[in-house]
Amino acid sequence: MQPTRILPDLQCSLLCEEVRQESNGNFFLVGIIDFIRVPQLPVTAFKLAVFNRWTAGIGQFTESVRLMGPDQTTVLRKSEVKFAMKDPGVNATTVTVFGNVEFTQPGSYFVEVVVDDVMKLRYPVTVFLVQQQQNPGQPPQTRSGPPEEQS
Repeated sequence: MQPTRILPDLQCSLLCEEVRQESNGNFFLVGIIDFIRVPQLPVTAFKLAVFNRWTAGIGQFTESVRLMGPDQTTVLRKSEVKFAMKDPGVNATTVTVFGNVEFTQPGSYFVEVVVDDVMKLRYPVTVFLVQQQQNPGQPPQTRSGPPEEQS
């Protein structure tokens, strides 16, 4: 007798700029985001997508994806979606899109992936504030080789 419900495993979760799907069902992930580097804050991300692939489950489930602030309690965005898996040998893919996400301070923000109130994964996305050049009209100085010795 086959079990009626098995909680799925999260095969992968990736934050990216966009997810596209071909007519044959294959996915394209565009701009996988490891960190966010910006010259000033606050900054608004027009679109962020979370690509999740579930495997080895049977039953109906509710996935919750949250984008948390650096204080680890502020929920910037939250989305819930229901999905079903009839066979543990078949994967299920969910894509969550968050629009107009404002980052107000540097630091580690967190993506949390929960299925039926069970935390499956939590990973950081760090926002770095990078100083711009003082004179943007002049190209940066480049040189090859080791620095010259001072006498």
